[in-house]
Amino acid sequence: MASFLMLAMAFTYSNTINTQESEDYNMWESIMFSPDNTQLKTLGENMRKHNQTYHKEGPYNAMVYNITSGPNAGNMIWQMGSMMFKHNDTRPESGGHDEDWRDNVMPYIKKMHTIEYWTQDDEKSNVAMLAGDEVKHPILFIRYFEIEEGHGYTMNNHFKQVSETLKSMEGDNPWGLYYNDFLQGDLGRHVATVGFYKNWAEFDEDGPSFKEAYEKLYGENSWDSFTETRDDTFSNRWDEIWTYNKNLSGD
Repeated sequence: MASFLMLAMAFTYSNTINTQESEDYNMWESIMFSPDNTQLKTLGENMRKHNQTYHKEGPYNAMVYNITSGPNAGNMIWQMGSMMFKHNDTRPESGGHDEDWRDNVMPYIKKMHTIEYWTQDDEKSNVAMLAGDEVKHPILFIRYFEIEEGHGYTMNNHFKQVSETLKSMEGDNPWGLYYNDFLQGDLGRHVATVGFYKNWAEFDEDGPSFKEAYEKLYGENSWDSFTETRDDTFSNRWDEIWTYNKNLSGD
């Protein structure tokens, strides 16, 4: 079984595996589900109690988000971490955890869509200013990418340039890069970037120009080459906005 798992992992994106070659890495379990909209009050009360009881700290800390835009708008995200795969061996199961989820949460969920594991590229991400206090940035701008076959190298170089540009700009510019740890066939969702916002008003602000910062680093008239490489590397891109649900998270 172990050899089969290693063979399967060898065919996933090398960037994902590279992030886990270090002794420590940051990964999140992410569950997307559709709530029963006729039972939102009961779901909210029960999920809040569940998270307060079993998911308050450490690698098992849970956060809940509402998806407010994009193709999955109306669904919700239950997210646990940051964690490592080894933490699944000691995740809350006994002491009433599984029974509480089964009896008091699942009956009010209409459909479970995906359960995914997303690993952060700690080197390229620009999240040091969050310092584990992500709730101060309760709005997440998610952009998903599907990678063209054979474009792993150009993907890596593309995000390297994005990272270096953002880190060169004035201000904090919190931004994270995440790899989906397992293949999902036609679902895609290979890579995601996350912008962290304190409030909606930040979307109206005229911040520093990414294009100007990019050309300052990589040379005048380099922007066209950057966008052409991006379009060759990714077969599809789409956005979602997630908003932190303080109540269901158990805060």
